[in-house]
Amino acid sequence: MTSNQRPTIKSPRGTRDLLPPETALWNFVEAAVRDVFRAYNFHEIRTPIFESTELFARGVGEETDIVTKEMFTWEDRGGLRGSHAGAQAVLGGEAKSLTLRPENTAGVVRAYIEHKLWDRGLNKLFYIGPQFRRERPQKGRYRQFYQIGAEVIGPATAGSQSPARDAEILELLATLLDRVGIANWTLELNSVGCPADRAKFNEALRQALAPVVNKMCVDCQRRAVTNPLRVFDCKVPEDQPIIKTLPTITQFLDEACRTHYDEVKTILDAVQIPYVENPRLMRGLDYYTSTAFEFTHGALGAQNAILGGGRYDGLSEALGGPAAPGIGFAIGEDRLVLSLADSGESVVRSFVRKPDAYIAPLGAGMNREAARVARELRRHDLVVDLGDESFRLKKSFEVADKMEARYILIVGENEVAADAFALKHLASGEQVTVPRPELAQRILRK
Repeated sequence: MTSNQRPTIKSPRGTRDLLPPETALWNFVEAAVRDVFRAYNFHEIRTPIFESTELFARGVGEETDIVTKEMFTWEDRGGLRGSHAGAQAVLGGEAKSLTLRPENTAGVVRAYIEHKLWDRGLNKLFYIGPQFRRERPQKGRYRQFYQIGAEVIGPATAGSQSPARDAEILELLATLLDRVGIANWTLELNSVGCPADRAKFNEALRQALAPVVNKMCVDCQRRAVTNPLRVFDCKVPEDQPIIKTLPTITQFLDEACRTHYDEVKTILDAVQIPYVENPRLMRGLDYYTSTAFEFTHGALGAQNAILGGGRYDGLSEALGGPAAPGIGFAIGEDRLVLSLADSGESVVRSFVRKPDAYIAPLGAGMNREAARVARELRRHDLVVDLGDESFRLKKSFEVADKMEARYILIVGENEVAADAFALKHLASGEQVTVPRPELAQRILRK
């Protein structure tokens, strides 16, 4: 770099640019997802990318790693900070502290409360968009990442508490993964019980951890005091043998939770959705109750979860709203696309439309004539790209070949005067002169 050359600016650590042709794979996934949601009568919701910090402290949980370590938080009139140690004050209904959303369920439930969506009965909502967490980047995990998620929420009288809703969500997800081409997924299933069940379980965990916690990582030592359930979130390999000896929530489920869980499994068996029961599966956020699940895929290595979710029957009340049982999930879109890496190239080829025609304007003043022809062709849903009147014909052919256009269309003074244009099929080499009114239909022929 010379002394007067300014340094280049790169994307922030933990973020990335999504570029063609990779974006075609993302578009394919999102189009397939929208089709599946439509089939299950879900409707899109869009919430702000930042919310009151208190929303996440109350909704996600004060002692979760997300709130204590990972949020991008700033005072409304101050500078950006890296994390949040607790709920911030709210004055006159306006948040003094704001946070880029680290997840979307709390924001959807906030919108449910704010807009009194219970008047609509059962709400089946989905979203696609970016989330933000200040954590160490790794394979498939970024500080700005993308989630596809859905929530089913409403009054219990609308059926929101039914195990049928849980099973429908799981069947939807199996359909979605199959639709985008992810094979050999595994559904892991558990029940995390009701708050009373977890209180008993927490006490049993404290007692079981007491003689061994000093052999575990620093985070687990802290979790054993603040919230023993968080120990199951630990990914430190040396801690896993100890975690395997701990009690499981299954031993503490009350009759209602056990019956609910059994009914979910009965419906899944009826619709032939395979699952593996994992009694140590605990979702990492405070709002989860009853059914909890993850879909995993071997292509992602040790961090193999594509998506996760569960039931959150008390979240609305925790955020100041009415009782509104709900269940939802979030798919890490980055990891979903990563799991498609092996088939991604063929997906891109099938999803991306190459140009039907490349228009080559020849000579001064022909750019405007080429633009007129292009506009007419695009009205017939043809993909059309334009050259420039400064290009020699040889260069136009080279560009058309490179972009894999089916036809090249010559627009010169003679063609404009005759209102008929030279059209060449690049694969066969066949060239014909076609009157302007017939161009679209000729190109539409396969």
